Amino acid sequence: MAEKSGADILVECLIDLGVEVVFGYPGGAVLPIYDALFNHPKIRHVLVRHEQGATHMAEGYARSTGKPGVVLVTSGPGATNAVTGITDALMDSIPMVVITGQVPTQLIGTDAFQEADTVGITRHCSKHNYLVKDPAKLASVVHEAFHIATTGRPGPVVVDIPKNVQIATAAYARPLGFEHASYKPQTKADASAIATAVEMLAAAERPIFYTGGGVINSGHKASLLLRELAELTGAPVTSTLMGLGAFPASSPQWLGMLGMHGTYEANWAMNKADLIICVGARFDDRVTGRLDAFAPNSKKVHIDIDRSSINKTVEVDLPIVADVGNALTDMITAWKTHGHKPADLSEWWARIEGWRARNSLAYPESREEIMPQEAIAQLYKASRTAKDVIITTEVGQHQMWAAQHFGFDEPNKWLTSGGLGTMGYGFPAAIGAQVGNPDSLVVCVAGDASIQMNIQEMGTASQYRLPVKIFILNNEYMGMVRQWQELTYESRYSNSYSDSLPDFVKLAEAYGWTGIRIEGPQELEAGIRQMIDTPGPVIVDCRVAKLSNCFPMIPSGAAHTDMLLDPNQIAGIMSDEAKALV
Repeated sequence: MAEKSGADILVECLIDLGVEVVFGYPGGAVLPIYDALFNHPKIRHVLVRHEQGATHMAEGYARSTGKPGVVLVTSGPGATNAVTGITDALMDSIPMVVITGQVPTQLIGTDAFQEADTVGITRHCSKHNYLVKDPAKLASVVHEAFHIATTGRPGPVVVDIPKNVQIATAAYARPLGFEHASYKPQTKADASAIATAVEMLAAAERPIFYTGGGVINSGHKASLLLRELAELTGAPVTSTLMGLGAFPASSPQWLGMLGMHGTYEANWAMNKADLIICVGARFDDRVTGRLDAFAPNSKKVHIDIDRSSINKTVEVDLPIVADVGNALTDMITAWKTHGHKPADLSEWWARIEGWRARNSLAYPESREEIMPQEAIAQLYKASRTAKDVIITTEVGQHQMWAAQHFGFDEPNKWLTSGGLGTMGYGFPAAIGAQVGNPDSLVVCVAGDASIQMNIQEMGTASQYRLPVKIFILNNEYMGMVRQWQELTYESRYSNSYSDSLPDFVKLAEAYGWTGIRIEGPQELEAGIRQMIDTPGPVIVDCRVAKLSNCFPMIPSGAAHTDMLLDPNQIAGIMSDEAKALV
């Protein structure tokens, strides 16, 4: 068996694992790998402008295609620049393998040039990590890394490879398979637990499906199974921010997103339900509000592949550890086998319709200025003419407005940073999604502050002729920060005004993009249509009402039924204890 360098072994592993795209940035500690990539046209390398951008591109690629994202960065600052994206992928369960260069093994621990303890730094923000010191073990490590990243609860895995290991030689043969001694995620549900859950569902008078990103991570089939089970039972469905699209927003059973900026009907239905079926969600603090007031009279079933997520925040009555796709399959089979029919939920639905009548997503109309909610609504309307649309977001008010006012009927079309809330995520994620879905319309909904976090990736889009669209809701503030300052600090806007903003149209032109400015409601429809119809990359500077706030809203420390619906309710109402939870 011919021997290969460690760098060649790594590239052969990537090819054998079906990797088509690597997002990366070269440096001294990974030059042997880049030299090996030079001779392998099967792998497309996307040169980023910053390593954080590489990780978010890999996330966007993974989230939109279902394939693991792959990142290649150098040692020291290259690896540390990637840490935010690694943490983001861990929080949102995104399959990603991050390959980092490292100084030669004999220099580790000497404070060598561009040395950092990558394994130590990423130990608590990755699903698993490795330091490979023997080229003969590199192949098995890489294959194992992809297995861990893509199975169980997906997540990022880091492989740190010293430069001398990349140069040294060893034999390579594609591993025929392996079984990890301790990593054995449970994917099949206990049959008795499934039977109990189905009986509870059949007997419930006020059931609700509370769904999350785990449904999407389980694969497209899981979303279809969720729809089938919801139709069989007639129960309402709500979702976390990360789960949007798993259940169609156009369905009459859809209550909208729940949680801090969720709908009135979704939060009240959760509160008054007698049975909550939690599918691939984790009872996040932005969903539950004050724990002692969260759904106090309901039975709770929690289906999750991650055992540690169950009973972590909310005590449940029936835990089911399994891949949600498998669990939903078994529940549907059991429901049909026992001949269950939908219960009479007419009284329950009548109460829900009463909450819906509050029209909690309503917003004031204006002829003088663009309301940000209207901008999203118009974007949704215009984009429906496209064959396939993928929406990414940065983090802030615009993110919540997009979640509220853009309807998602399919999974993998909504890419956002939920757990970590990373400003700077949306634009590189859009690039990654466009790389993986070249024929799709990919739009990043951004704020004027967060878009600047990774604005340099405009160069990446230009280099690879990626027709991504950036739709900026420009209110000249860090909008969510300003909104919280109204709520908690009597409107003292300490450093939340975005002074000295760039001219985004001129910036677009500097990168060879098309720039569009929309300044009034009468320009909105035509401006959005121009953005969509322009074949190359476009940045839209949409000037929206500066002081609009995002409602509904549950203040931190409040119960999930204590929702603010009226802008007049907002000024300075929070206690010091609640302020600590913001």
